[in-house]
Amino acid sequence: MNICIIGTGYVGLVTGACLAEFGMNLICVDIDQQKIDLLQQGKISIHEAGLEDLVLKNMREERLSFSTSVRDGVASSLVIFIAVGTPSKDDGSADLRAVEEVAKEIARYMNGYKVVAVKSTVPVGTCHRLKQLIRAHQVTPTPFDIVSNPEFQREGSAVEDFMRPDRVTIGAESEQAIAIMKDIYSALYLLETPFVITSLETAEMIKYAANSFLATKVTFINEIANLCEMVGADVHHVARAMGLDGRIGKKFLHPGPGFGGSCFPKDTRALSKIARERGYVFKILDSVIEVNEEQKQRMVMKIKEKVGDLRGKTIGILGLSFKPNTDDIRESSSIAIIQGLLAMGAKVKAFDPAAMEEAKAVLPQLEYGMDAYDVAKGADALVLVTEWNQFRRLDLQRIKNLLKNPIFIDLRNVYDPDQMKRLGFNYCGVGR
Repeated sequence: MNICIIGTGYVGLVTGACLAEFGMNLICVDIDQQKIDLLQQGKISIHEAGLEDLVLKNMREERLSFSTSVRDGVASSLVIFIAVGTPSKDDGSADLRAVEEVAKEIARYMNGYKVVAVKSTVPVGTCHRLKQLIRAHQVTPTPFDIVSNPEFQREGSAVEDFMRPDRVTIGAESEQAIAIMKDIYSALYLLETPFVITSLETAEMIKYAANSFLATKVTFINEIANLCEMVGADVHHVARAMGLDGRIGKKFLHPGPGFGGSCFPKDTRALSKIARERGYVFKILDSVIEVNEEQKQRMVMKIKEKVGDLRGKTIGILGLSFKPNTDDIRESSSIAIIQGLLAMGAKVKAFDPAAMEEAKAVLPQLEYGMDAYDVAKGADALVLVTEWNQFRRLDLQRIKNLLKNPIFIDLRNVYDPDQMKRLGFNYCGVGR
């Protein structure tokens, strides 16, 4: 089957490479000429485990190609995936301009029956609007079906998530379109992957509901952590006991400095906006959004409480990406914390294994270290913000000797508090 993916960001490129690995013929299209030129050379700008090898393999085997021509992609393909960004507007709603422009382009170049599958995260009702938009912009009336096929890929493990998903969600109105989509994902039948076949609106809602619920779990355990600090409890024991309850589950019960990234902040705001537009106040979700922003600022105050007056003090920061194994700094807690420290007059020296270049574009005034030890040298405190594996087994005695003051603030609870105290650190975590 010939498939076109429009958009070569995280979602589009992972989808294209993985479907090529399933044996499909893929053409990935993007309007960014520079990005396409690099991809045609086998170079990818996304830090994602296993993705580069998958791209190179399927390019060599001639199942995966890249182009800037929407015309060529649409004309040669039975299925066209829309995988462009839907960033937040100032009012929290999803910006659909890119999705709508792609739909118009697809309409112009249709030369026979097509399935248009929307991978982009879009508000409920968008697929129906896109169907009308495509009809209005077709040069010649041509049959097509539209499908909602939301993605559930975690940055840092996106390839694995695509290859071994918890479920595949297909929203459609046509049995023919459903059959074609099932054929695309037929490689997953051997894994007994559940398929959720539903309406367009329901598929669109599933994506928002899932992300918003996970964001709520993260925020809930952060609130519990804050309370644990006040009453003398250990949030890790609380979270473990909660997670052993099968009704709750252990995932996403890890306290820290708040969630960030390209999905949770954007999708929670968008779902809240969808509710408000229909006259409904989504109180739980609004609280999640508010508490998450407050949590980042609580971390700044936690640092201030340990260090004292921050003016002129040097704070070492370990981790800039919003999570490990990615270079994505979008809405990263680390960036928000650094900005809070700078506003209080602190100097910041930071290191991240993958996200340094991205951070330099946003925070050029920082000093960037070569590794964790370079960051610790002469710092008044060291703050672990992103739990990269290489930060989990630091030479703590060396760190202590390099610091001006042995203050270690562990916002991911990587280290054991008793051990840190025995080593002579003035240590604190979150909720312990």
